[in-house]
Amino acid sequence: MKILVSILTAVLLVLYPLAIWAGLTYLSARSVGLWVLALLVPMAAYRFRHAKREDLWAVLRVPLVVAAVVGLGAALDDERFVLATPVVINVGLLLTFLASLRGTPMIERFARMQQPDGLSAPQVAHCRQVTWAWVVFFGLNATVAAALALAGDVGAWAAYNGGVAYGLMGAMFAAEYLLRKYRFREYGDGLHDRLLARLLPPKGDGC
Repeated sequence: MKILVSILTAVLLVLYPLAIWAGLTYLSARSVGLWVLALLVPMAAYRFRHAKREDLWAVLRVPLVVAAVVGLGAALDDERFVLATPVVINVGLLLTFLASLRGTPMIERFARMQQPDGLSAPQVAHCRQVTWAWVVFFGLNATVAAALALAGDVGAWAAYNGGVAYGLMGAMFAAEYLLRKYRFREYGDGLHDRLLARLLPPKGDGC
């Protein structure tokens, strides 16, 4: 059941902009907002039902703000609030990544999961720089999403949030991956790593 919910969540995140575009084309903002709430609330409740009390605010703050914004859009029958969902998500991610810079940067946490043996000082510095890059990315993404939501052009909004934004995110991941391999020349056993190892031979010192 947990795997099913995870898959359903991922699918909904990808298809959400297209579903909103289709919904607002044929239904009112109130109807679309109520449908979103009908899906969001039970899924969030199930997904985080085992979260510790002290962690609840951390994991629920973005879903709660999204629900509040969508609920306001349904109450006022104003599609701009429904379209503001990507803005809330991007701002939430921005604040999460930014807050992590006070201690262990978010990208460093991910890197340590992949390299349990530890990171070198240059790698730690790289992780901090990449975390800052994601902060800037989420800020720019939120700005564009907000401008499109305020403009009320549902077609352009769906095209950006359902396609362009994912493409830019993929480009960010790819650029960071290539930069990391160029700087540190550490490779795994995957085909892409073996190909890069030929183009960028290991330095021999792991740094």
